[in-house]
Amino acid sequence: MSKVEDFLTKEDEQAIVEAICMAEKETSGEIRVHIEKTTSIDAFDRALEVFHLLEMDQTQLKNGVLIYVAVEDKKFVICGDKGINEVVANDFWDTTKEIIKSHFKSGNFKQGLVDGILMSGEQLKTHYPYVEGDTNELSNEISKG
Repeated sequence: MSKVEDFLTKEDEQAIVEAICMAEKETSGEIRVHIEKTTSIDAFDRALEVFHLLEMDQTQLKNGVLIYVAVEDKKFVICGDKGINEVVANDFWDTTKEIIKSHFKSGNFKQGLVDGILMSGEQLKTHYPYVEGDTNELSNEISKG
């Protein structure tokens, strides 16, 4: 099995998808998780590529958030689209990243992702609350590369 397949159990993946669904119930924002084995370029640059490949930059309000993980490289990035980046506090992504990192260091990858998703959802809810008729613009499933 590849490291991507070993990174999370099926139950872990389900818990992460459930966290995405829970976070998105309160917001018009979109949250995705992408996991791949490695990247040959800078992790942030790769996260931006994946952001565009997943068409996260196509949301109506520009309020998508991606948590990108390169398993073998032991790197992850959290990035948001223009709409969310313009309204969150300057240290928001760093604060969220530290929460994820603290769990990852102890090998609790599922909880790190769940907590990062829920923190992102709270910020999205504050700035982009759910409105009646809001549609889920992007899949909640974990994508893998």
